Amino acid sequence: MLISRICKRPTFIRRRLSLLATMMLAPWLATTPVARADLVILQYHHVSDATPAATSTTPALFRDQLDLIERLGLEVVPLDSGTRAALAGELRDLQQVAVTFDDAYDSVWTEAVPLLTSRGLPFTIFVNTDAIGSRGYMTWQQLEQVRDMDGVLIANHSEDHGHLARRPEESGADWQARTDRSLDNAQQTLKKRLGLDEPLFAYPYGEYDEALETKIAERGWYGFGQQSGPVGEHSGAPRLPRFPMATSFGQIDSLPDKLRSRALPVDASALPAGIMTTNPPTLSLTLPDELDPNRMTCFASGQGMVALNINGQAVDITPDRAFNSRRFRYNCTYPLGGGRFYWLSQQWLDQSQPED
Repeated sequence: MLISRICKRPTFIRRRLSLLATMMLAPWLATTPVARADLVILQYHHVSDATPAATSTTPALFRDQLDLIERLGLEVVPLDSGTRAALAGELRDLQQVAVTFDDAYDSVWTEAVPLLTSRGLPFTIFVNTDAIGSRGYMTWQQLEQVRDMDGVLIANHSEDHGHLARRPEESGADWQARTDRSLDNAQQTLKKRLGLDEPLFAYPYGEYDEALETKIAERGWYGFGQQSGPVGEHSGAPRLPRFPMATSFGQIDSLPDKLRSRALPVDASALPAGIMTTNPPTLSLTLPDELDPNRMTCFASGQGMVALNINGQAVDITPDRAFNSRRFRYNCTYPLGGGRFYWLSQQWLDQSQPED
């Protein structure tokens, strides 16, 4: 595709269900309860058939995902405005979706950008600035052209894509200097090269601790992780979830549940940052009175369903076996009816395991 075609500035429009899609989906949608909606953020890395499967979405699947979003009549919105509205509880019955890419790989330019711009859909690219122009990554010239497209945001993914949570053996002073340099140098580079100063940050590897969250909050930024789930009014601004969309996670048969999900109404400030101190760790949460804890289902990475210890509205989630990976998650859902679910994902970080 010629650059001149890629750089057209389509007007951003809300996608509506076609008459055919409406007829096909009417029985399903008729059973959906009226409920306030949330923002679902999709997270991509590569859009390619030739890159590592764990972080890649095939171009065919990416196209099918966009088609499904359109058939469901969901509005694709810029990440910044969608996040603000979701945290403020302003979405009412309108379910929204935001599309994000981490690392600015070259397949985003060759595969994703043409598909998104041809449909008039906004998106965000999170950039680790040291990598731009390297083999396999977008160039600054390409980012300049993307910057000028309607509805596109380019934001901070650190300077060097390092592991930013404080290491167990690292002094406080060394950690402060290392993280400040990575966060602020990247922001300054984006401002200098692209004239951008977006208050958005994606954690490398999705890793964070409480001190790193504080740094993001002090800068007035939203922090985006890689744990799954939608963003709602109970979500935490420095630890916002996104649904990973690599091929193994983004299959069409399970995607409607994710796209139409709502954030479990549990205050994020009452949840741990996720640095593991015992193995396996226990996640404790308290459900609101109107939810029956016996209807909640939780799964742990690689271990399947986890038995819940329930005491009134309080729930403890502790898998039977220890984990041997650096990062893992507990995913919990609660049925809302009409094929919709509340969703919460807790990420854990075992710093005794080696960095990637």
